[in-house]
Amino acid sequence: MFKNIKIRVLPEVWADAQRLEAEVCRQNAISPRSLRGLRTLHRSIDARQRQVMIQLDLDVYINEEPPQTLFTPKEYRVVKGDRQAIVVGLGPGGLFAALKLIELGIKPIVLERGRNVKDRRRDVAQITRTQMVDPDSNFCFGEGGAGAFSDGKLFTRSKKRGNVQSILERLCQFGADTAILDAAHPHIGTDRLPAVIANVRDEILRCGGEIHYETTMTELILANGAVRGVRTNRGEEFLGPVILATGHSARDVYRMLYREQIPIEQKGIAMGVRLEHPQQLIDQIQYHSREGRGQWLPAAEYSFVTQCDGRGVYSFCMCPGGVVVPSATAAQQVVVNGMSASARGSRWANSAMVVEIRTDDVPAILADGFDPELPTCAFLDGLGVADVAASPLAVMALQENIEKLAWLNGGRTQVAPSQRMMDFVKGRLSADLPQSSYTPGTLASPLHFWMPKFISSRLRMGFETFGRNARGFLTNDAMLLAAETRTSSPVRIPRDRELLCHPTIAGLYPCGEGAGFAGGIVSAAMDGERCAEALAMSLH
Repeated sequence: MFKNIKIRVLPEVWADAQRLEAEVCRQNAISPRSLRGLRTLHRSIDARQRQVMIQLDLDVYINEEPPQTLFTPKEYRVVKGDRQAIVVGLGPGGLFAALKLIELGIKPIVLERGRNVKDRRRDVAQITRTQMVDPDSNFCFGEGGAGAFSDGKLFTRSKKRGNVQSILERLCQFGADTAILDAAHPHIGTDRLPAVIANVRDEILRCGGEIHYETTMTELILANGAVRGVRTNRGEEFLGPVILATGHSARDVYRMLYREQIPIEQKGIAMGVRLEHPQQLIDQIQYHSREGRGQWLPAAEYSFVTQCDGRGVYSFCMCPGGVVVPSATAAQQVVVNGMSASARGSRWANSAMVVEIRTDDVPAILADGFDPELPTCAFLDGLGVADVAASPLAVMALQENIEKLAWLNGGRTQVAPSQRMMDFVKGRLSADLPQSSYTPGTLASPLHFWMPKFISSRLRMGFETFGRNARGFLTNDAMLLAAETRTSSPVRIPRDRELLCHPTIAGLYPCGEGAGFAGGIVSAAMDGERCAEALAMSLH
């Protein structure tokens, strides 16, 4: 038999399998001789009290052997017949859409503007060496999408959109550590995720799918209110219904849709800075110990949220033991993001610290600080602030405006304009800056002065609140790097709630983060599967 139990143990007990089994038997009056094994269903760290504990949800096997495998691999067969569909983008949405199409007997033809995940490594490394960004292969574009080189965190609250556990199991099937199956905040790591992505790609190809790298969709082929296929930068045409999974930074796609008068909408977003602390300090704060995390605990995480003048201010994409990376996708912009390797072993902790921006906030922000000469938005040339604010691309224009301000204030390179945390709150220039994980470099800059007041004033209030709630968090040992703008898509491509296709363009399936319907690796993967299923239903 087996029984399910919930138990709290010390970190050193969790780290020792024999001690854990003994503690399970002691707390549950189980004879050690009858215990055949344990299976962890869920584990989390409870650091609310001074004594940090590990909380476990376990299946305990008594006089019965535990199952040999943690999940059942899915078999994908070679697709046959003439049914095919176009998948634009090879991020998590596109990868899982392609796998699901294969499962449903439809051949996926995947178009990816960037390079394969191995070649992307060289391209992202080149950013630091040359301060130049390849617009098609960078931290956002290329095989694996933005998730491939931005941490590999798998936590999602989107459980109503699909089967989270199924996505995690598929990732394990293609090489991820099975520890992600029971972790409260599962994480693969940017050092391991590329190999998982490559294995998924190889399976797509083995099953008869096509993948075309360095191939950008430039135009939808439309006829009688329906998509017939796409045209590419190579002059090729691919025919079939289209899953549009281009990610939250494919601004050329939004411009193309706007130009073709295909309905799109403004979408709220959050923007701010990337905040970097010494990891040792975060360990001390979160684990209530001068010694930090000690031998048994992982690098500490945090999550903060508050309301400032009616808008949310919160941490996002927290990377313990991580690094800050350059995530621009074009010239004349500076964008920062964070990532961690699987070991989370760096000396720094970083997190986005962002302010909620609703669509009805945009006119006031633009009127306060928008310079129409700054953004590289050719589609808005000649428009005044009011006309820009009315455009479905208004939030994107604001994004570009802030990114170009960061580029100008960083010395017109990928150097990030930066400021010590307390200096920012007090409104003073930092005389010097602490060491940083951001390899292109940092430059002292008065972020409190040039960032939109809508953002900077709320960040300052938020930091003060977080500093009161977590003693030591508000410190000049921490540094702000600008600008953190790519938290989600600034545009929503509408779709029918049930059919998942565009409400006015049949055969077009907006998908994932780029369409405004996901917010991370797992939610994008689930949305990719849902779009593939909806597309398959339309072909019957």
